[in-house]
Amino acid sequence: MSLRTPLGRALGLGSAGDGTAHWWQQRVTAVGLALLGLWFAVSMLGADLGDRAALVAWIGQPLNASLLVLLVLTAAWHSQLGTRVIAEDYVHGAMKVPLLIALQFIHAIAAAVGVLAVLQIAIGGR
Repeated sequence: MSLRTPLGRALGLGSAGDGTAHWWQQRVTAVGLALLGLWFAVSMLGADLGDRAALVAWIGQPLNASLLVLLVLTAAWHSQLGTRVIAEDYVHGAMKVPLLIALQFIHAIAAAVGVLAVLQIAIGGR
């Protein structure tokens, strides 16, 4: 016994099959953000936030720079997933596709800028 409609069986249409993957990506990035955010918050508790040189030296440590890059990338990906769902659910008509494309570019640019900023500080010390 099939739960598909006769029209669905005839046209071969059904679930797109990517809903579960999107749901898992949101959950995994949320867990990653929680762990990375906790690491960042605990690290900043012990840091002298008024001393720029100390913060540059902290970012210059390979582990801290790597975790900061992961934090930036995870935050950008999680944000892109969430805003995509909002756009898909609440934007209709001719603006939907251009908005989805714009969201992809905005998040890619934000991730690139964040990663480059961390690398510039970690490598160049500026």
